[in-house]
Amino acid sequence: MNKRELANTGINVSEICFGTLTLGPLQRNLPVEEGIKVLLKAYEEGINFFDTAQMYKTYPYLKKLLQVDKNLIICSRSYDYSYEGLMKSLDEALEGIGRDYIDLYLLHEQESRYTFEGHYPAIEALLDAKREGKVRAIGISTHRVRAVRDSILFPELEIVFALLNKRGLGIEDGTSDDMVEAIKLARENNKAVYTMKPLGGGNLIRDRVENLNFQKNLYNKNLIDSVAIGMSSIEEVLYNVKFFEDKKIDRSLIDSTKNRSRKLLIDDWCEKCGRCIEKCHQNALFMGNNKVEVNRQKCLTCGYCASVCPVFALKVI
Repeated sequence: MNKRELANTGINVSEICFGTLTLGPLQRNLPVEEGIKVLLKAYEEGINFFDTAQMYKTYPYLKKLLQVDKNLIICSRSYDYSYEGLMKSLDEALEGIGRDYIDLYLLHEQESRYTFEGHYPAIEALLDAKREGKVRAIGISTHRVRAVRDSILFPELEIVFALLNKRGLGIEDGTSDDMVEAIKLARENNKAVYTMKPLGGGNLIRDRVENLNFQKNLYNKNLIDSVAIGMSSIEEVLYNVKFFEDKKIDRSLIDSTKNRSRKLLIDDWCEKCGRCIEKCHQNALFMGNNKVEVNRQKCLTCGYCASVCPVFALKVI
């Protein structure tokens, strides 16, 4: 699989980044023994870059994978905005993956220069952790064009992990074209960039060839260094690797993966507390008569809403 250096970090990553959200409790909730089989197949196929986050609860899968190859590239992120909180979440990540350093650590879902400034104690913590050798490179993840543009004002932020798909599904403040232009600006200012949600959380899977080609074109133009794809089966791994390597894909593999769309399920024991509605930045959730309801045209099936449900009434299936 193609490898590319993340800007000037010295970190070389595969064209595909394995997004582990799909394996964990917010989505498929695979037992570690099953999830590791999928991760091992990705590793065998040449993927060396794996994305997680504190809220995903997928560190146990990666800890087991790192026992096979301790030099794989791992990225995690946190919502913490204080110095102490960030250091605590970083220590949790290091303990969780069973290694004394992590390659990339990002501030999760940043919005603009104002959140960078408001969360600067967390950035200072990351800078200290980098000096101590606990982190190799730092940055942000975002669903907003403004955050990508504003990242150039902060040279200490080396990595930009941006939501981007051809339809612009999930971008909170603009279009796909707007995000591409912002990424171009970030690249001109020496930012490493990789993208998320190429299939809109499964909502664009019926047009996956068109949408994955969109990411390939960005890669070939050197606008992105990798694309994070959530996968939860060996078949999905094989399809995506073959697609990005321009290899022939058997009809059986196409058929077995083309209809694997996901949806958010809200169980009847929902207590209508509204926490999930506040958590959803896509405005996909609303209060119904008996429980929270979902607008499936807006839902990215990210599962973030499930992370704040006190009664575990939400899940992505």
